[in-house]
Amino acid sequence: MSNRRSALGRGIGALIPTPPPSAVVTEPAPTSIPVAAIDPNPEQPRRRFAADELERLADSIRQHGVLQPIVVRRVGERYEILVGERRWRASRAAGLETIPAVVADVDGDDRLAVALVENIQRHDLNAIELAHAFRALGEQGLTQEEIGRRVSLDRSTVANHLRLLELPRSFQEDVEEGRLSAGHAKALLQVSNPEQRRHLRDRVLRDGLSVRALEQLGRPGPGRPTTKRGTRRALTVDPDIQRLTDQLRQRFQTSVKISAVARRGRIEIEFFGAEDLQRVSALLLGDV
Repeated sequence: MSNRRSALGRGIGALIPTPPPSAVVTEPAPTSIPVAAIDPNPEQPRRRFAADELERLADSIRQHGVLQPIVVRRVGERYEILVGERRWRASRAAGLETIPAVVADVDGDDRLAVALVENIQRHDLNAIELAHAFRALGEQGLTQEEIGRRVSLDRSTVANHLRLLELPRSFQEDVEEGRLSAGHAKALLQVSNPEQRRHLRDRVLRDGLSVRALEQLGRPGPGRPTTKRGTRRALTVDPDIQRLTDQLRQRFQTSVKISAVARRGRIEIEFFGAEDLQRVSALLLGDV
């Protein structure tokens, strides 16, 4: 069992090794298996299969067949996919009755790691899919360092991906759909204010901000009250002032601060760059 676990971290090639006889694969030669006798991996880390890509692959399979066998494991009288679900889906769409496959002797506990390694090597997973897969491995009792060794990635890479799951679900869907890159998502994680974070995310989607520009806009501005640890001080404010502050934040979609002492006070409206200043000014002047 220990040999099998160490092999998984070296990639899919470790699943189809040459002798010695302790290798993972017990039936190394590809065989034809009925498409209808195969089930998808319930722990498949890839969550989205683009319909247009599947159709193109199905057209290729109709013309040339399946050029690379999928990898499956036996589950009773049926088979479960470890590697190659996209090929299996496209083969089914192409009307194939059988598909070439290699049957591997892999424990159920290892099937996620096997599928994850293959998808990482093919760059088939987006950052959120990777994060969910890493979390699933963590729920199996693996530490971040152990997960990294299993899939040949640094522990910091695993940790950074797991942090993406702290983003709101709508942000995660933006990454999964390709509207936000992983770099954008990581930059948004550095913004603690939810309103500012949503505003910056909308700016990326609307204006196509680069990751560097987003990082610059997301940096804390000068003059914010902080503690020695760099966090904002909790201030006790009048409920009416707080209500007005919330209304202005909603209006300007940015951070707003109202300070009042006796009969005097001031309103601070935060902006991020020249373009954002123009947007805020237009709202103030009634030009929108």
